[in-house]
Amino acid sequence: MDQIIQDIDIVDRNSQEAMETVKTSKEENTGKTKKLYIESYGCQMNFADSEIVTSIMKENGYDTTSEFENADVVFLNTCSIREKAEQTVRNRLNQFNAIKKRKPEMTIGVLGCMAERLKEKLLEEEKIVDVVVGPDAYRDLPQLVDSAEEGLKAVNTFLSREETYADISPVRLNSNGVTAFISIMRGCDNMCSFCVVPFTRGRERSRDPHSIVREAQDLFDQGYKEVTLLGQNVDSYKWSPEENNKAWLEKKEKKGQEVEIINFANLIEMVAKISPDLRVRFSTSHPKDITDEVLHTMKKYENICKYIHLPAQSGNSRVLDLMNRTYTREWYINRVDAIREILGEECGISSDMIAGFCTETEEEHQETLTLMDYVKYDFSYMFFYSERPGTLAAKKFEDDIPLEVKKRRLQEIINKQQGISLERNKLDIGQVQRVLIEGVSKRSEEHLQGRNSANKVVIFPREQYQKGDYVNVKIEDCTAATLFGTAVQ
Repeated sequence: MDQIIQDIDIVDRNSQEAMETVKTSKEENTGKTKKLYIESYGCQMNFADSEIVTSIMKENGYDTTSEFENADVVFLNTCSIREKAEQTVRNRLNQFNAIKKRKPEMTIGVLGCMAERLKEKLLEEEKIVDVVVGPDAYRDLPQLVDSAEEGLKAVNTFLSREETYADISPVRLNSNGVTAFISIMRGCDNMCSFCVVPFTRGRERSRDPHSIVREAQDLFDQGYKEVTLLGQNVDSYKWSPEENNKAWLEKKEKKGQEVEIINFANLIEMVAKISPDLRVRFSTSHPKDITDEVLHTMKKYENICKYIHLPAQSGNSRVLDLMNRTYTREWYINRVDAIREILGEECGISSDMIAGFCTETEEEHQETLTLMDYVKYDFSYMFFYSERPGTLAAKKFEDDIPLEVKKRRLQEIINKQQGISLERNKLDIGQVQRVLIEGVSKRSEEHLQGRNSANKVVIFPREQYQKGDYVNVKIEDCTAATLFGTAVQ
């Protein structure tokens, strides 16, 4: 199954739930006295947070290193979405502590979602870390590291209603110099029963749009050609000069108070106007919130990529209700129909799917497969249900689907997606598509790779082209994961 997942690229490159990627800090020597090593797991939001953490630590006397053995401070930026991610982090902590036995002055810290959920266990019971910091307390890291070095308890997992780190310029880690991520909001107000994010990242609040535009402009001035706007639920972005908290703004609106509001459609337009040569992507959309206004804005600007990650999770309305997704199968199909009507059949759509959620019947599983047939996803991230402690599902429902049934249903979903991905990619053969080159192909130095507007990987002969160029490529062949072509004038 792992090989199938790798071959058909079902792990969506922008999915908030893509757990397989790990990113580490780069080697840097600017003469500072201390070294920071940071390793990030999980979603793109975590990777963006690590860039904020690096910026804060650099301002406080740290260079970065790509080798944790050389570090004075080691941070793991963690995820609690998947059990596998937590186990990976624990294994890494054991490796770090083996080094610490020979280098006792090393400080080890756990950041992010796992830190918030397991703070007492990691810091006091198991005593395998020195510092525990949640996603809203990164400004305190230098002081907390100092406290840990003095032998004091160093923990801050306070969840803020205001913090957005809007004034901090992230240090780009592992950057290809072409694409970058910009965090536009923090937290989540959706209480999906399978998800820990609302408990680990707090309530939704939106970042000042003017700071977002400034960051995007700075990236473009540095030579970046594409930005991805990140949020747990970007479509619910809502900001005013008075408030950055969506819930408070909606209360004011209900009371009839006039409030100047910038919504997500307004924001993507502001970023798109920076330059037609700056591509704009975003992730993740929530089916209950994506509006026709957003879709019409995408259509208006060629540089807003025609690709939407729209997690369905299930194709059955009863299961969606148990998941507390707050939409039905019919509502989801309505949103897909709107995407196809406004943006056309060529707009890329991807999804997340959960196999074997609590009480899911065989007939309900079949409805997920028929939804996939209807939507025709270009790619998806798929997994079987894994109960996470502290979630509403863990408290309210029995995880009653046998593991072998979950795995079999997942395999059926994977097989279905593999066929649909190939079918969708074959439609591109013969087309000329604009591709942004991101670098050399992983398989051949003689080929370049980039992505088209629909977020599909395109590989073509290198010739005279360079990373960061826009190239028109005629698509000549494909697999379920990749398009192949030749550059044309």
